[in-house]
Amino acid sequence: MGEQQHVKFPQEVIDEYAALGVDLPGLFSAGHLGTRMGVQIVEASAERVVGTMPVEGNTQPYGLLHGGASAVLAETLGSVGSMLHAGSSKIAVGVDLNCTHHRGARAGLVTGVATPLHRGRSTATYEIVISDEAGRRVCSARLTCLLRDVNPSDGEHLRAMG
Repeated sequence: MGEQQHVKFPQEVIDEYAALGVDLPGLFSAGHLGTRMGVQIVEASAERVVGTMPVEGNTQPYGLLHGGASAVLAETLGSVGSMLHAGSSKIAVGVDLNCTHHRGARAGLVTGVATPLHRGRSTATYEIVISDEAGRRVCSARLTCLLRDVNPSDGEHLRAMG
């Protein structure tokens, strides 16, 4: 679960962050809550972020995928999309997350797909649809992020993570 991921970012985005000393793909590897939960981001752009998460290890006492695990996947994907929309001069901070759980999942992987509903200068809102391996919707989520200017200490933190 903690191994390096191979996220597909647009090359111009990788180059933009590399110029700041930040390894963008490295931001989505070891050391994060998502890594402990097995979240793997497989595609990332401001227009679409796709990630998977195993059900095993992320269940509640009845053996079903925990709603909080779905929330972690949703917030991760929506935050990545918001960050990529905002660019390297801003940081995306989640301010509102709403999740509706439609059905349970007991095994396998769930896949989340985040697409933008609104991409502005100061906020970004993404819809995240989480589905099971049969393509059935498990959860519908919406995340709004505040896009604020990067402070010098933010850049130091990002470089330390990369």
